[in-house]
Amino acid sequence: MRLPEQVTIVEVGPRDGLQNEPGTVPTDVKVELIDRLARCGLPVVEATSFVHPKWVPQLADAAEVLAGITPLAGVRYPVLVPNDKGLDRALEAGVEEVAVFGAASEAFSEANLNRTIAESLEMFAPVVTRALEHGLRVRGYVSCVCGCPYQGPVPVDDVVRVTASLFELGVHEVSVGDTIGVGTPGQVASLVGILAGHVPIDRVAVHMHDTYGQGLANTLAAFDEGVHVADASAGGLGGCPFAPGAKGNLATEDLVYACEGSGIRTGVDLDALVDTTAWMHRQLGRAPASRVAEAVLAKRS
Repeated sequence: MRLPEQVTIVEVGPRDGLQNEPGTVPTDVKVELIDRLARCGLPVVEATSFVHPKWVPQLADAAEVLAGITPLAGVRYPVLVPNDKGLDRALEAGVEEVAVFGAASEAFSEANLNRTIAESLEMFAPVVTRALEHGLRVRGYVSCVCGCPYQGPVPVDDVVRVTASLFELGVHEVSVGDTIGVGTPGQVASLVGILAGHVPIDRVAVHMHDTYGQGLANTLAAFDEGVHVADASAGGLGGCPFAPGAKGNLATEDLVYACEGSGIRTGVDLDALVDTTAWMHRQLGRAPASRVAEAVLAKRS
């Protein structure tokens, strides 16, 4: 494999992970989780979301969480914003980076944003413009790049079109996501290879869910094709709402272990990360969905 010498891991547990929790996690626990993750050496910790609390009640305390964390120099703390109102709230909270989120599937876009893909891009345009005018870094998400729970297969051309459109809006980076975790390494390698012919691949990240146990292999396949940024979630926080009982996000520990053991630098302290994962899952009352965390904790005991 043609693996990179160094990669950037974007920790999404505090946002993408906790928003899938059946109950609400206390604000002080969220704050401590973010601070602990930053101290592990993770360069990007996605802190929260300014989506309307009606839709994501678990993250209704976004402003309070941001006010409570102790930012570390060199660590980025992006937040998700769906529209102008969300951006207003994020700006009031003093954020330096935001993310907008769309989909490569028309059916998924209609179900989750109540808009077509074209309409969602029209909604994002002024948000991205305003964020850039305020000097913010902007990330874009594209969901369902390997498959959709509503329409099934998603044409690669649609993935390319939406990804390119986000770059045209001015975003700094686009994270392409296998939202339901159905992708395979060959599919991901082919997809990234095609994307590389249309967009700057050094500004593309991958967000591979682990529903079918392919998240790590798919991420490494993307690295082999020139990607060097990947999203992951401590302890595998976050389920897959379209596959009840299935694992959701790729566990950050599993990715760090695989990278460091393959000569890929991450800058992350694996032992500290496992400590953080163990602490967080004690708060949730369950074991982490991470093979590496499970193995390390068993070895310690």
